[in-house]
Amino acid sequence: MRIRRILAAVIATAAFAGLGLTGAATATATAEQGAPSVVTPSECRQGGGTPDLTENRCKGGTYDGEQID
Repeated sequence: MRIRRILAAVIATAAFAGLGLTGAATATATAEQGAPSVVTPSECRQGGGTPDLTENRCKGGTYDGEQID
């Protein structure tokens, strides 16, 4: 009986550790996608930035430094 409880605890711990690793991988993949590389002037404004059409870049906000289409 005691061995069964220990074995069950080990299996449960391994399962929870696996779920934690899966969650971390998902979070990393989401973070790597990031902002789009090309945004419209209206998307730049909606993200809190200012479109700089002379340099075709969004200045500030969520899309800071992204190219404007």
